[in-house]
Amino acid sequence: MTQAETKLATFADYLAFDRGSDSRYELTYGDLIEVPPESDENVLISRTLDRALSDLVGFQRVRTHQLAIELLGQPKNRFPDLTVLRPEHLDQLQSLGKSAITLDMAPPLLVVEVVSPGADNRRRDYLDKRNQYEWRGIPEYWIVDPQEQRVTVLAMVDGTYTESIFTADEVVVSPTFPSWSLTVAEMLMS
Repeated sequence: MTQAETKLATFADYLAFDRGSDSRYELTYGDLIEVPPESDENVLISRTLDRALSDLVGFQRVRTHQLAIELLGQPKNRFPDLTVLRPEHLDQLQSLGKSAITLDMAPPLLVVEVVSPGADNRRRDYLDKRNQYEWRGIPEYWIVDPQEQRVTVLAMVDGTYTESIFTADEVVVSPTFPSWSLTVAEMLMS
């Protein structure tokens, strides 16, 4: 991640700021930190999940890589690999004019992170993002881990995530999407 020179005070400042590029940035302690591009494996897995989830909820409610979610703590926003929106988000996003879920909106139904290689990426997806997504009240968070060949489903129960781990030919069980039918192997395209 590279740091840009601009200081911004709030997430609203972040949304109003135009860097003049298609790069993605996280707002961390007022600094814009550029998010590196996704790996080819990450993009392919996200596309597989996008198609399957779009079949369940409609393509307009599924976003990959470009939706900023405002969070508590630092950084102030994340760009999940995949997000499933609530129906009301569609009108809210149009009114906002930005591809972002702010704190005054309900949290999305699901966020998915595909773990990239490296210790920093593992820590970020398994610890940092888990905590931020839980604090934000996101009902379900999937950690798709190609290196470990597993999917961790974190489902909100009484304000706290409970964890279920699936591997190989096990169908991933989703409390939010009970008709989900892909196995870990199908999700990882292995």
